[in-house]
Amino acid sequence: MAREKTAELLTVLQVLEELGGISRRTFYRWRELRLAPACIRLPNGELRVRRDVLNDCLAERAEGAAS
Repeated sequence: MAREKTAELLTVLQVLEELGGISRRTFYRWRELRLAPACIRLPNGELRVRRDVLNDCLAERAEGAAS
């Protein structure tokens, strides 16, 4: 049985950089409002975002995106 390649996991800092350098507070506010991409909470409490989830989230919010 072939094992699938795991998706790249981004740290919150990497996501902030990908989004043009937004502040950490803005990201966590977006999480409160359920506007941020879905996160994975690791056993140590840190958050990670799968790259494909981030890309999908950005595509959904693109201006002129099909509904």
